[in-house]
Amino acid sequence: MSEAGGRGCGSPVPQRARWRLVAATAAFCLVSATSVWTAGAEPMSREEKQKLGNQVLEMFDHAYGNYMEHAYPADELMPLTCRGRVRGQEPSRGDVDDALGKFSLTLIDSLDTLVVLNKTKEFEDAVRKVLRDVNLDNDVVVSVFETNIRVLGGLLGGHSLAIMLKEKGEYMQWYNDELLQMAKQLGYKLLPAFNTTSGLPYPRINLKFGIRKPEARTGTETDTCTACAGTLILEFAALSRFTGATIFEEYARKALDFLWEKRQRSSNLVGVTINIHTGDWVRKDSGVGAGIDSYYEYLLKAYVLLGDDSFLERFNTVLKGDIRPAIETHEMLYQVIKKHNFLPEAFTTDFRVHWAQHPLRPEFAESTYFLYKATGDPYYLEVGKTLIENLNKYARVPCGFAAMKDVRTGSHEDRMDSFFLAEMFKYLYLLFADKEDIIFDIEDYIFTTEAHLLPLWLSTTNQSISKKNTTSEYTELDDSNFDWTCPNTQILFPNDPLYAQSIREPLKNVVDKSCPRGIIRVEESFRSGAKPPLRARDFMATNPEHLEILKKMGAASSIDAEDGLRFMQEMIELSSQQQKEQQLPPRAVQIVSHPFFGRVVLTAGPAQFGLDLSKHKETRGFVASSKPSNGCSELTNPEAVMGKIALIQRGQCMFAEKARNIQNAGAIGGIVIDDNEGSSSDTAPLFQMAGDGKDTDDIKIPMLFLFSKEGSIILDAIREYEEVEVLLSDKAKDRDPEMENEEQPSSENDSQNQSGEQISSSSQEVDLVDQESSEENSLNSHPESLSLADMDNAASISPSEQTSNPTENHETTNLNGECTDLDNQLQEQSETEEDSNPNVSWGKKVQPIDSILADWNEDIEAFEMMEKDEL
Repeated sequence: MSEAGGRGCGSPVPQRARWRLVAATAAFCLVSATSVWTAGAEPMSREEKQKLGNQVLEMFDHAYGNYMEHAYPADELMPLTCRGRVRGQEPSRGDVDDALGKFSLTLIDSLDTLVVLNKTKEFEDAVRKVLRDVNLDNDVVVSVFETNIRVLGGLLGGHSLAIMLKEKGEYMQWYNDELLQMAKQLGYKLLPAFNTTSGLPYPRINLKFGIRKPEARTGTETDTCTACAGTLILEFAALSRFTGATIFEEYARKALDFLWEKRQRSSNLVGVTINIHTGDWVRKDSGVGAGIDSYYEYLLKAYVLLGDDSFLERFNTVLKGDIRPAIETHEMLYQVIKKHNFLPEAFTTDFRVHWAQHPLRPEFAESTYFLYKATGDPYYLEVGKTLIENLNKYARVPCGFAAMKDVRTGSHEDRMDSFFLAEMFKYLYLLFADKEDIIFDIEDYIFTTEAHLLPLWLSTTNQSISKKNTTSEYTELDDSNFDWTCPNTQILFPNDPLYAQSIREPLKNVVDKSCPRGIIRVEESFRSGAKPPLRARDFMATNPEHLEILKKMGAASSIDAEDGLRFMQEMIELSSQQQKEQQLPPRAVQIVSHPFFGRVVLTAGPAQFGLDLSKHKETRGFVASSKPSNGCSELTNPEAVMGKIALIQRGQCMFAEKARNIQNAGAIGGIVIDDNEGSSSDTAPLFQMAGDGKDTDDIKIPMLFLFSKEGSIILDAIREYEEVEVLLSDKAKDRDPEMENEEQPSSENDSQNQSGEQISSSSQEVDLVDQESSEENSLNSHPESLSLADMDNAASISPSEQTSNPTENHETTNLNGECTDLDNQLQEQSETEEDSNPNVSWGKKVQPIDSILADWNEDIEAFEMMEKDEL
């Protein structure tokens, strides 16, 4: 997931993959070690830690309370529209919705969090609600993986702490293992998924009808991810040991054993995706990112919980926990957070945002907690404080906390996943809590990947499963294999209190001063007098020297062959990446009036005409509906829109015509709201509103487009509060503390008015024109290659506007090894201006490499066949 290097610009940089960070796993075995303070930061006072802990409690109350008030018994809260997300009643989000099973997911996922946060009365009430209201027999297809870690794990975590509280004698005296019985019922519903020749489970199952029945609507899948099949052992083994029914642990062990047997023998690594029937690897690449991360996590934790040496042996043979790379990776990611306030779902090796979403994932907070436990360094308390501030400042909305649609603009998504309550608040609270702040000993429990708590005493309960799998080949345990697995703190920090700080220091400016991954080899090549390898981003089909280099690749030496393979992979990646990176960056519509105060940011699409918000100051004003609503003729209510931002309905005429009509009426800006009911930026790609084929220089006001779902949030606000003020900008702005002070704070620890840096923005743009809803199917099926028009064939992009150069972003190095970006030597502001040029178009993107790529298909297939043979 990261590469560490010590020369030139070889700082650790991420592969472009989802950041399911497992630094927590790397540091997990260190939690029980005696923590030491490494003097990397000043100690945080007990009073400040308590204040931050109380702030976390208030934030949880805000999220949990709004879920219970506006969403329960739905699975999740939609924090922008203040209602529950019910599967089938909202536009499909694809695989994301597989976690929803109409079983009050957020409530179950939050059970043990309530106890960790000392909310025992609320926990007792929540358990009663689960027993009374939750139905596990629903006709719905769910993810086996998500249902296991969230629902089964949530029920078991709730049961674990319910019996703990009952034993203490104050709460839960009425409890008689009801949550455990529900967990057992759910376990039996998941077992049919394991009905495969390999023992690997199907990825999805129908809660009511199982797998292969016609009414189940599932059972045809052939592939599953390694994490999906390998992240079952904790919950299933705990269920077996709690109930005495050994079948659950047996099935989970069989799946885990099969994955181990299918590992690549030369490296002992497993792939990402596997065929559940044949055991063939579908994706043979390995790593610790999405689709594989928790497999490694569960190898170690299964050893801790179950006491089986074979799991530890596998963990040591494949992966070892080490504190140094954990500190390095965490610090590098923290620098990204400082730049964007949140981690984007993916970024490139030179820290460019690739997938800009952030669904409030808790992994970084988890890693911060474990690193603090491992090192005792108060630096990580300051990191946690930053996380709290960013959540309150940028993600907090009146009805909860909203996921970030784009970390560059600060726009929101109407989403608050259950893991946010199950994990984020748990780890943040534990980070600042002292032992006496928790009503039980947290060291007596192990965290599942969803942060649910399972008691360690399960290792000695109902041990009817053999500790050694005699069907698998294991080498004799070698003590030297464990030298660096769980070192004590004296080994970690040998007489050096600044150890952790010394590791972090070289990474302080890694994001702002990064360079391409291959920079070291380029530098060395220059110094040796040899020419650096040809990079895909530099390739020009019209350059004879480049074509000659291509002919030699693979013919002269193993190094040339390596360069050839790398070049082909880079070229394919570059072609794909250019398309993705030229997707239109959204603009932001931020509601700044009471009671929102900037906490709601809506994703909006810009226009080819009018004021360019990426180059000019934002526009702020109250909104007013235009009459006629479509704005296709002279407005009959000019006094209503004078000096305001006009709301216009989509359809009936050109966007530019709407803009002229509201501008003539005195409007300072316009927001076009989609007339296709239910449309949303969650499920449809944004586009750029086109002109009418005429000169649009006369349009001076900014124009933005909102899909129906986002537009309804403004319309609902008008109905409830009448006066609604919004900010139109290229990215969300910091909230106004003076305006926020007008609102009554929910507690003295409410940090909504905390100051902070504005969200950085790095965006590329693509011009697409609008089209009526008759093109909806085309829009959904080809989101990256659309040419849309507000009226059928009424507008188009002129050929003169369609210019793009796939080789414009050259990066190289000088002889001193310093990073240089040939096309980006200006400051970030000018970069944004260039990237936001509305004349950049998708329609005829120059791609001189297409014919070359076609010729390489056979070569790539050959390489893949060679890899398969090796595996």
